[in-house]
Amino acid sequence: MYQVIARKYRPQTFAELVGQEHVRTTLENAITQRRIASGYIFSGQRGTGKTTVARIMALCLNCEKGPTAKPCGECASCKEVASGGAMDVIEIDAASNRGINEMRELRENVRFRPARDRYKVFIVDEAHQITSEAFNALLKTLEEPPEWVVFILCTTESHKIPQTIASRCQQFSFRSVDFGLLVERMEYISKEEGITYDGEVLSVLAQAGEGSVRDSLSALDQAIACCGDRLEAAQVRELLGMFSLDSMGQVASALVAGDSRRMLDIVAELESNGRSLQHFARELARYFRNLLVARISGGTTRLIAASGPEQERLLTVATQFTEEDLTRALKLSLDLFRDLQSSLQPRLHLEMGLLRLVHAAKLQPIEEALASLGPVGQAIPPARPAAAPPPPRTQAESPAQPPATGDLRSRLHATLLEAKQIHLADAVEHSDVVESANEVVFTTSKVFQMFLKDASLEATVKRLTGRPVRVTVKIGEVGSAPPPSAPKPTGGDTETTERALSHPEVKRFQEQFPDAQLRTVRNLKES
Repeated sequence: MYQVIARKYRPQTFAELVGQEHVRTTLENAITQRRIASGYIFSGQRGTGKTTVARIMALCLNCEKGPTAKPCGECASCKEVASGGAMDVIEIDAASNRGINEMRELRENVRFRPARDRYKVFIVDEAHQITSEAFNALLKTLEEPPEWVVFILCTTESHKIPQTIASRCQQFSFRSVDFGLLVERMEYISKEEGITYDGEVLSVLAQAGEGSVRDSLSALDQAIACCGDRLEAAQVRELLGMFSLDSMGQVASALVAGDSRRMLDIVAELESNGRSLQHFARELARYFRNLLVARISGGTTRLIAASGPEQERLLTVATQFTEEDLTRALKLSLDLFRDLQSSLQPRLHLEMGLLRLVHAAKLQPIEEALASLGPVGQAIPPARPAAAPPPPRTQAESPAQPPATGDLRSRLHATLLEAKQIHLADAVEHSDVVESANEVVFTTSKVFQMFLKDASLEATVKRLTGRPVRVTVKIGEVGSAPPPSAPKPTGGDTETTERALSHPEVKRFQEQFPDAQLRTVRNLKES
């Protein structure tokens, strides 16, 4: 009868164990020194070897040549433990035997000596599912068991084990198996099974396992059943529902180009091909995480579960972004994956999430906005545009403009057109211009405000007026009456208020944020 790969190649000794060196070394020394505890807790994610190590412990303790850290594998006890038929090695599935009655039965069984072997080993799988009452029934037995009893509790959720139980056991935390070790293990098994494969297949299978040996080997078994003795990465990805770097790279390319339409096309392709949108969002978050790690490390790193060529491709894409861009994209993709878990309209959420990625890349960071204020007397650099500028309207399309307060606007508009600064000229045309002795004030809408921040505007105005003037840009309705004055600040005496309002930094802040209001002034020396 066929035996699945995960069981066929299950380690039978500590030497065959994949990873978990810290557990292996400690247990081997404990057995060699005869310092065998009565209770152990093995915790860690699925498929990392908890139950396997528990069985190896039973082999070591009951081998006819033992207790030994290297069981012979030939004696009757070793063969029976390996086949799962040993009378003195009792495996209990706590998921279905979790009640107080089962624990009382176990407690009664503990009283009797082993039928043949040296130790009676109780391996309790999924131990966190045992009820509180059942744990209480087991408490005294765990604390003072007979000398021939060893309890091994295996769990994926060690925090659910009561502290009264945990304090009576030695605890071992099993780690996720390293990506390289998984690939090496599958190379060995593929060679033993006569399987050939292309360059990326084992990397794909190791990624599917996510640090779990059993999951990776189960994926390998499934791939062999589907593809035969020749495995190809494209077929295996399609079988496992995984996404290639090329498919993830389409999102990155659309993000670099700011192409919202391409983002919508990607979602349409996913749905038409019957792909899971939730799984795509999860893989997208993992992709941005890998890009961020590649951008930070600047080369091949063990922090990314991918082969060398794949890491080089990730680094090539990552260099097109800053760390801040990738951090923001990772946060948004994680939020998107979370939202999709409970969404009744996953396509709508995915489309919105991908569009949010595009628009977030165009936002000006708050640090840049604050830095644009600059020191007093320094020209404010132009802000980064948040979107492509609107095309200039023709004369027939332009709505009627309110009359200018002088001819400076028309002269400035004509000069900018001659200089081929079309967008800046269009912004001036859609603004009110008020000229005074030492200042020219532009009142415009938010759409055109950032274009009027261009440093070349101030130079052109100075050239046309023939004198040094300061250019101020305000947001308001074009042609409307000036807004009512801000309420007079409260608190503090008149002198303190006037001194605060006349401070150059306060003036500069009010120019940068014209809608801001100063409501309260406090003298900190009097506080």
